[in-house]
Amino acid sequence: MGRWRPPQPKSSAYITPEGARQLKAELHQLWKVERPQVTDAVHEAAKNGDRSENGDYIYGKKRLREIDRRVRYLSKRLEELTIVDRLPKEKDKIFFGATITLEKEDESTVTYQIVGPDEFDVKSGKISMDSPLAKALLGKRLDDEIFIQKPEGDETFWIADILYTQYD
Repeated sequence: MGRWRPPQPKSSAYITPEGARQLKAELHQLWKVERPQVTDAVHEAAKNGDRSENGDYIYGKKRLREIDRRVRYLSKRLEELTIVDRLPKEKDKIFFGATITLEKEDESTVTYQIVGPDEFDVKSGKISMDSPLAKALLGKRLDDEIFIQKPEGDETFWIADILYTQYD
């Protein structure tokens, strides 16, 4: 029996300007800063002779492969991404980039921003547009009711506020 897994569905190709800046900064850091340092360390370690038992050489080569893999991914991903830097005409409707305040049944509130799959961070309140919650929110308006099915039980939210931030 193999380890075959079905292919993952392709994620959305949208990103905020801030998310694009972060990915470009990561690419620059890896390619222009980290990779030359690791390459120099591997070069120095290779001078020490027997490479089969040289930990610096083995670790350095492994780190180079990791950096190269991430650089390839970021380069390809940045080419296919669309930076969404315009505000929608209908600001009372939820679209990509909206910051939404949801009210729960117990009257507590949570706030999320809908962002691209490359920049989501639930701890900081950014959810991917491919997530079930974001899919349920997209296209809704103020005071609409949202039902979300969770493993621990269904949850109901009401849209309390929709806010769009001007991009620079």
